[in-house]
Amino acid sequence: MIGKKLSLVQKGLVPNRDEALLEIPNLEKIKYQIIKGIKKYGHIFLVIILRYYIRSANFLKNKLREIQAKIKSRNQENGIESNDKEMSKFLKVVSDYKKRIREIKHRIKEEEEKDS
Repeated sequence: MIGKKLSLVQKGLVPNRDEALLEIPNLEKIKYQIIKGIKKYGHIFLVIILRYYIRSANFLKNKLREIQAKIKSRNQENGIESNDKEMSKFLKVVSDYKKRIREIKHRIKEEEEKDS
């Protein structure tokens, strides 16, 4: 089709303007196809990102557990005790008193601010 029109132009015969224009597909169809392609590849890209995110998160979680187990075993070999032991009763009582004193001080400050 293009070849015919070019040969007419080369011979000096200018075809009718309507015939000279190349057929352009409907712009709505082009727009629809582009949007459809973008959505398709967008979904694929999203799935790929999620898969890699989940895999890397699981990998890091497993490595963290392995490292924690190694540290714990080495500490036991070296005779270092972990801090998993329960606090003594005396220290619990002291920390409870400290908390209560802080709460009382906080209440006193609030009351002073209200009175001011």
